[in-house]
Amino acid sequence: MGLYFEDFHVGDEFKSPGRTITESDVVAFAGISGDFDSIHMDAEYARQSPFGQRIVHGLLGLSIIIGLVARTGILEDTVIAFLGVEWDFVKPIFIGDTVHVFTTIENVRPTRKPDRGIIFRRTQLISQHGEVVQEGLIKTMVKTRTSLVD
Repeated sequence: MGLYFEDFHVGDEFKSPGRTITESDVVAFAGISGDFDSIHMDAEYARQSPFGQRIVHGLLGLSIIIGLVARTGILEDTVIAFLGVEWDFVKPIFIGDTVHVFTTIENVRPTRKPDRGIIFRRTQLISQHGEVVQEGLIKTMVKTRTSLVD
């Protein structure tokens, strides 16, 4: 079971396990999103780019963040909705990179409804080199312990 609104405090920190991004991830994401841009799919084209190789879709990185946070269990069965994302794509992610997520609770805010509250999570996607490749603020609505009472 995940954490309830009352369990989150400003300054709390959470780190996810790591995950290596594979060729299959990029191909599957291209198929789902329809984004077959050459910078992601064409090794020869990408070799001539400023990055020198293919890069992972930025939104695949953001999607992986959601999955890695889920693996921490902090929102298991307590998340109600994602309300918004303010996001920066800081550095490219490459096929074969291993990433993890580091999250800090930046703010917590009750709502008018006693069964829910909003948490603001400063979230970073970090490469195996210790570099932040993506970061931003994710606003999430979560259940309160009041929601357990019928």
